[in-house]
Amino acid sequence: MDKIKFFPNNLDVQNQKIILRLDLNVPIKDKIIIDDTRIVLCLPFIKKLIEKKAKIIIISHLGRPKGIKDPALSLIPVYKYLKKILQTNVYFFMGNFDSEMKDKFSHLKEGEVILIENIRYFKEETDNDENFSKKLASLGDIYINDAFSCSHRKQSSIYNITKYIKKNFAGPLLKKEIDAINLVINNKKEPVTCIIGGSKISTKINVITNLIEKINNLIIVGAMANNFFIYKNLKVGKSLIENNTKEIIKKIYDKALINNCEIIIPEDCVVGTSFDGDGKDKNLEKIEKNEIILDIGSNTIKKIKQTIEQSNTVLWNGPAGYFENKNFLNGTVSIAEIISKNTREKSLISVLGGGDTLAAINKSKNKLFFSHLSTAGGAFLEYLEGKDLPGLSVLK
Repeated sequence: MDKIKFFPNNLDVQNQKIILRLDLNVPIKDKIIIDDTRIVLCLPFIKKLIEKKAKIIIISHLGRPKGIKDPALSLIPVYKYLKKILQTNVYFFMGNFDSEMKDKFSHLKEGEVILIENIRYFKEETDNDENFSKKLASLGDIYINDAFSCSHRKQSSIYNITKYIKKNFAGPLLKKEIDAINLVINNKKEPVTCIIGGSKISTKINVITNLIEKINNLIIVGAMANNFFIYKNLKVGKSLIENNTKEIIKKIYDKALINNCEIIIPEDCVVGTSFDGDGKDKNLEKIEKNEIILDIGSNTIKKIKQTIEQSNTVLWNGPAGYFENKNFLNGTVSIAEIISKNTREKSLISVLGGGDTLAAINKSKNKLFFSHLSTAGGAFLEYLEGKDLPGLSVLK
């Protein structure tokens, strides 16, 4: 980590054109921003660059338009948000990256901001196209990547762009993300508990087996836990499961035994007959053929509470249930509130990652406290896995 070039606070950037890669990929419905967390996290650094009288060119994506200019994935709502909140001129660039492009950015004055329309409207972005990267790089004097959540991708505005700008840095938000994850992995305060949720175990197997060597407790929640029930010959009705996971789960249990890591799976659950219906508490032995497991039960919440209260570090990625329906939100919110209480009262180190995790805990009516909230999903998990992320490797 110490090899990464971080943006120096004392760097004079007055009148310098800074290309700032951010993650402004916020949920938008009917042109209204549903959750502004990702924007709010970026604001302090944008404001700092404005104070330093830099000329700021912001690049971000929204969703996966796959090179098609889908109006539903336009950054216009984000532009309007920034225009309202930033005390400077904010412009919006909707043009093409052609030979006249540089002229369209030449009017930018010190302390002003220009937001480029969804960079994934251009297929060349996801293709990591050399010429496109050159065109992007030609816009600025300095490049700053402050989008940790995108840094696991080899894309033009994350990876190849760095070849064509001499001054490349990682931003403060990216540094904060790495520092927080390293708190759990390298400078941990034991006991360390890791809570992993979500639906697919196959996508997280490498993360889990890597973590087992470094943690004391592994709590499995969400639809992923259904595969562990099958492994233990329990019936799961119509619940979401993955095929051929017995070998993977045996590997997890074997590795946990060698590394003295306790694996905790739900003892009871909340079931429904559909995703949009009501729920009821059930013991795992009593699940019927037409039922779907959609949340963890009250006994499981108590067990997780006990484990968290005996921990000094907690890492959490992935909700405990189908949180989109309030009838199956209780498990996730309960975990969030237990972690928050211990963070506030007992100096628990708590690191939460992933867009779904954040969206779920934002449904809590209480003010919650955590050591670090990471908006990153895939990058968060790949960094935990020990991978050298492409977007970080080019900043070393």
